[in-house]
Amino acid sequence: MNEAAHTDPEIAPTLSPVVALVDDDRNILTTVSIALQAEGFATRLYSDGEAALAALIENPPDLAVFDIKMPRMDGMELLRRLRQRSALPVIFLTSKDDEADEEAGLETGADDYIAKPFSLRLLVARIRAILRRGDVNLPSPGEEPATRVATFIERGRLVMDPSRHQVTWDDKPVSLTVTEFLLLEALAARPGVIKSRNQLMDSAYPDDVFVDDRTVDSHIKRMRRKFRGVDPDFSAISTLYGAGYSFSDE
Repeated sequence: MNEAAHTDPEIAPTLSPVVALVDDDRNILTTVSIALQAEGFATRLYSDGEAALAALIENPPDLAVFDIKMPRMDGMELLRRLRQRSALPVIFLTSKDDEADEEAGLETGADDYIAKPFSLRLLVARIRAILRRGDVNLPSPGEEPATRVATFIERGRLVMDPSRHQVTWDDKPVSLTVTEFLLLEALAARPGVIKSRNQLMDSAYPDDVFVDDRTVDSHIKRMRRKFRGVDPDFSAISTLYGAGYSFSDE
């Protein structure tokens, strides 16, 4: 099963958010797909990382869920290659006790991770949380979707366009994930003000999703590395140990 199993855009166009599932376990693919469709999502299923990579780049969904342990191309390598071309939100499925997988996934650019065995209710909640942060219209019958005010943020050499999810530094584009964008937006909103990890988590994650300090630190570390890719002297994000982070527009 290398092609989309439940959604064919040419036959059945949909305005529903699309979630791509990549896992070599067909039982998990089927179970998760049924749960997501019951919640109003459209799904595309892939049991092979190599086939998924081409599809995710050519016809991006709104979010993808990767298993780490897969033959041929595992989830970690799939994410590395995807991040060279796309900031698509990604949730990792990891082994329950493998903390190294969780940390490596965040370092590589995953937006979130869930340990196996996992609750379908938790997975759906995490998917909704990430899509909500990216201003995707969620399938919530009877509820008006929240909208974000599209306002440019200009801080020295940094320019952010929330409506297009675009960031430039010295007029050079920097590709950020949804989580990285929201963390940077929270810091850049008030230059020089120290934001604690809890404050940053409140900015990037809704109240019903818990993350620990290590998650925020991993996202900040990766974000700095991306900016240094376009400016080796980048130092606008400062760390005050024990207190948090701040952004300088000087």
